[in-house]
Amino acid sequence: MSRFTGVAVVKAANIYFDGRVTSRTIEFADGTTKTLGVMLPGEYKFNTGRPELMEIQSGKLQWRPAGSSEWQPIQGGQAFNVVGNSSFELQVTEVADYICSFL
Repeated sequence: MSRFTGVAVVKAANIYFDGRVTSRTIEFADGTTKTLGVMLPGEYKFNTGRPELMEIQSGKLQWRPAGSSEWQPIQGGQAFNVVGNSSFELQVTEVADYICSFL
């Protein structure tokens, strides 16, 4: 799917890490939310409340879930799941366009 229809967009941007990661929240009629964003090259750590699905639209990065010592490569067209009430780390090596779905 290349387009979301029938959504509301929260006007205020989500800005993290001095602007190196930004996103916009979209809300669906059924109450679900997603964020659409861009991550510049760098290293980041995120905390989660709910489980998340991270879909990488373009770019290259590595990710590591909390408690793991191994980095897993991810690139455009791939995705990974993050458990709720946890954290994960990213090493972005090429500007990444992403969709984060809150499950």
